[in-house]
Amino acid sequence: MEKYVIFFHMDEESKKLLEENLKLSKENNELLLKLYKIQRMARTTRLLYWGLIILVTLGSFYFLQPYLGNLVNIYTGGVSGISNVGDITNSLKNNQGDAQNLLKELNSN
Repeated sequence: MEKYVIFFHMDEESKKLLEENLKLSKENNELLLKLYKIQRMARTTRLLYWGLIILVTLGSFYFLQPYLGNLVNIYTGGVSGISNVGDITNSLKNNQGDAQNLLKELNSN
């Protein structure tokens, strides 16, 4: 098998355009690599940002849980004693007489 080498003669204008194209391709490649690094950094930053928000939320719930538990117990304890509006009115009527007697005793002294 014989090897043949074929040489093409390139005029100066074509050679100049080819070199300019190579130069632009290298610059383009450098810019694309920089953009890739910036996107990767932005993705990492966004992931850290949301992770921090989630951790702060869970941490604040952990530290506020005893206080929130007390509030829930107060609320459910206060509401569980009264089952309907009739109980409220009966309770007010019963306590009204006691309050009037207390006021009379205080005024008499």
